Amino acid sequence: MFNEKKTTRPENVGLSNRILANTKIKGEVISDTDFRIDGSLEGDVNTSGKLVIGKTGLIDGKAQCSNADIEGTFTGTLVVKGLLTLKSTAVLEGDVVAGKLAIDPGATFNATCSMKSGASIKALGNGKQETKKSAS
Repeated sequence: MFNEKKTTRPENVGLSNRILANTKIKGEVISDTDFRIDGSLEGDVNTSGKLVIGKTGLIDGKAQCSNADIEGTFTGTLVVKGLLTLKSTAVLEGDVVAGKLAIDPGATFNATCSMKSGASIKALGNGKQETKKSAS
């Protein structure tokens, strides 16, 4: 009526997947929604949503997501386009590429870490890793 704007909501808003405690999965998980892991996953996770690893959650492998909150354990390669948050109970070991990083006191962070912009991280996700050398 008065220049009304129609907003379109993505179909996946508010939806999430979950692996419950005492559940073990081996393989690859691909999702367009948020993903919470309270059990254990040996393999890869690729989600365009947020990845949450609960206190009892464990991932051993590779993960790529838009944002991540970790309370449990992650071992492997983690690529986060936005904000990676490590809660006080988190244990992270391996290689990390993130847009932003927040670590609560008490978290264990034993990883190599590269801070990249969203565009650089997108290129990494497509397998087009760029290496830049500084002039010496």
